[in-house]
Amino acid sequence: MRKRKEKIKLTEKEEELIMAIRNYRLSFPNGYPQLLYFIQQLVDELTDLP
Repeated sequence: MRKRKEKIKLTEKEEELIMAIRNYRLSFPNGYPQLLYFIQQLVDELTDLP
């Protein structure tokens, strides 16, 4: 079975979140707490309802 690839448009914040998550494990032990906090802030901003 072939997987269908579909491109989606991301906002700048969504792209920033994806990159932060990708770098999350690479940052340990130096940037780990700061990066986790940054990721949590981005999630809060993206899920904040008007």
